[in-house]
Order: sequence, then structure tokens, then C-alpha cells
Amino acid sequence: MKLRRSRLYVPGNNPKMIPPAGLYCSDVISLDLEDSVGPEFKVDARMLVSEALKVIDFGPCTEVTVRINPLSTPWGKWDIEQVVCEKLSGIYIPKVESVEDVIQVDEMVSRMEERKGLERGRIKLFATMETAKGIINAPEIARASKRLEGITIGGEDLTADLGGERSADGLAINTARSLILLAARAAGIQAIDTVYSDFEDEEGLRRETTMIKKMGFDGKACIHPLQIEVIHEVFNPTQEEIRYAVRVTNAIERARKKGSGVIALGKKMVDRPIALKAERILARARAAELSIPEIEEEG
Repeated sequence: MKLRRSRLYVPGNNPKMIPPAGLYCSDVISLDLEDSVGPEFKVDARMLVSEALKVIDFGPCTEVTVRINPLSTPWGKWDIEQVVCEKLSGIYIPKVESVEDVIQVDEMVSRMEERKGLERGRIKLFATMETAKGIINAPEIARASKRLEGITIGGEDLTADLGGERSADGLAINTARSLILLAARAAGIQAIDTVYSDFEDEEGLRRETTMIKKMGFDGKACIHPLQIEVIHEVFNPTQEEIRYAVRVTNAIERARKKGSGVIALGKKMVDRPIALKAERILARARAAELSIPEIEEEG
């Protein structure tokens, strides 16, 4: 399991923020060439990010990605040509509305991998839906490319497109969240939530992250390093969850050894959904390098 609990946006035109980005240990860094960079700084930001990818060691715990500009702008094509390199793990595609938006990027990345002598397919793609059209097309977009490992939602732009307002209850975008999640799960890829824009509101961040974890999301974007710890705390399984998952897997193993199709844990039956949930919890715990106890069960 690839952990993508947190994804930290780092402005691509800020030479002071890029070098230390890996020290915060977010699961993913997104060096941003899009929304955080004004039109007059796009070229300089691209050059800075391109050089940073070549020379900076962001550390072993972080997946390094770039959010490019859309190909419909004057900058998107050149972003791809310059940032594709050995150290780049993935590309976030903003404002995706159709399958073609993903295919175009996929084809360009393939050409650049070939040109630069990189293994074909090593650079992953992530699509961000930020309009009603993109959300409606999410099921098709989620299957658009073998490179696509996740889809995400852009809350601010989507709210504006819908004519709604961002609020603590997420009312304006919760339907879109559900559609993104369904599309991701049906395609077998990850679903990543939008940012919580008030980085000083820890309680609000924890509440929203808890909600989207309960929905089934795999992670959340963030705009400030202070948000990473809270997001990780919420997404990490608790020790209680881990212990129960161990007990479930122990019960499954006991039944297997007995040749029994009936799996019981205490007075409760263990069915397939419970078993799958236990597997996911333990996989996430291992990926996060959390302690997994050995529990001896009677019987």
C-alpha cells in the first residue's frame, strides 16, 4: 500500500520553501506551478522546480510530484517537458474535465520518458476535478490511464463553479466528494480530498479530516506543514483498531487450519467485509510503520 495521507503544496516560485519541504515528512510533496504562481512568474517557477528536482534530496519518506498547469494554457506543455526527470514520482493534472485531458498528459509524459531514457510508465498521474463537468465525468476519468493512481477534488474552484459557499459542514461539495470516492473505488485507485484552507484552525481540520476518512478517502491535501501531523493522526489506525484487526486475522487463520468455513471471533461471526477491513487496517499500519502487537487467542 502506498500511503498518501498528506499531500503538501509548495509554491514553485518560492526558493526558500522548496529545499526544506521534505523535512516535514508529508507523504507527498506537490511542487506547484499552477494556482500559487501568478502568470508573470510561471516561466521562472518552472525553471526553479526543474532544477530543484535535479539537485534536492527531499528524503526517503516523501513522494515528490509536480502540479502542472492545464494543457489548455500556454504553460502546461512546457511544464511537462521540463519537469519530467528521474526524481519525479508523479504529476497532478488540474481542472480535469474529460478522459482526453488525462490521455494528452499521458502521451506527453510517455514521449518525455522515452526522450530522457526513463522507464516507461514510472511517472504516475493524478487527476483533479474542479468543475461540475469534471465531477460528472469522474467514472470515465478514473479509468483513463494505467498511470493514473488517484483522483482528487479541488474544493475552492468547484464551489465557485457550483455557485455555492465553502462551509464547515462541507455541504457545497459533499455530493462531489461521494462521486469522486465512488469513481476511485470502482477504478481501483485512490481518492484524495481537497485542502482545508484555514491552516490555523486545527479543530476544523481534524473534524473535516475525520469526516472524509469515515467516508473512505485515502488522504487529504494541505497548504501548510502544521496540518500534516493532524492529518496523519486521523488517518493512522488506532491501537484499538490494530488490535482488533490482528484478532480478526488470527480467527481467519485458526479457521483455515481447521478446514472450517465458519469464522468466529468470540460470539461474533467474521464475514468478508470485516476481513477486508482488517486487512486494510493492517496494511495501513505497516505502511505507516506503526506497532502491530502479537495477540495470543484462546481456542
